[in-house]
This record gives sequence, C-alpha cells and structure tokens, in this order.
Amino acid sequence: MIDLYIPLIIMVAVGGLFGLSNVILAEVLGPRRTKTKTKLSIYECGMEPITSARERFSVKFYMVAMLFILFDIEIVFMYPWAVQFKVLGTTGLIAMGLFMLLLFAGFIYVIKKGALKWD
Repeated sequence: MIDLYIPLIIMVAVGGLFGLSNVILAEVLGPRRTKTKTKLSIYECGMEPITSARERFSVKFYMVAMLFILFDIEIVFMYPWAVQFKVLGTTGLIAMGLFMLLLFAGFIYVIKKGALKWD
C-alpha cells in the first residue's frame, strides 16, 4: 500500500528542496543592500508625514470596506446568471429576483442602522 504513495512523497520532497534551495540561493547570491539614512527615511508621496503610520482607523472605515465587498460580490453572481439567462428560464429569473430582493433588504437594513454615515 505504501508503494502507491512513493511518487507523491518524492514529488513533495523535490518541491520542498526546490523551494528551500531558491531561498538559500537568493540569500547567498542576492544583492547586498546597505541601510543608509536616506533609505530608512519615511517617504509618503514626496511629503513629510503629518501623523504616525500606526494611526487607528474608525470601525466605520472597516464597515464600509466590508459592505463594499458584500455588495460588490453580487456582480459575481449576476454575471453568470446573465450569460445563462435563456437556459435558466423562469426558475433562474425567480431565483435572481429573490437574490436581488434579499440584497436590497440588506442594503436598506444597513442604511437604517446608519453604517454608511460618517459623522
């Protein structure tokens, strides 16, 4: 039974050795970069930074980002549906209508909760 796994074990070992050898060769043969004052200085669009880079963001920022992703994902579901619209027929139309209704209800809920207000 173990004879069946020997090619797999060899492949994993070769892949691991290849990855490890690339890391070691990059370290040995790669360019040496010295750390100078200019290279270690903070660069932000050519302007001196006003505040720390470790500034905390409001939770609202992350809420808007997650909501953008959530409502943007609808396109991932709508595009294949639109391509196969004739094949799916009435059942597909009803399913997409239900999906859009739930999405719209979620959007109304988010607006009512005030997740998109920046004040």
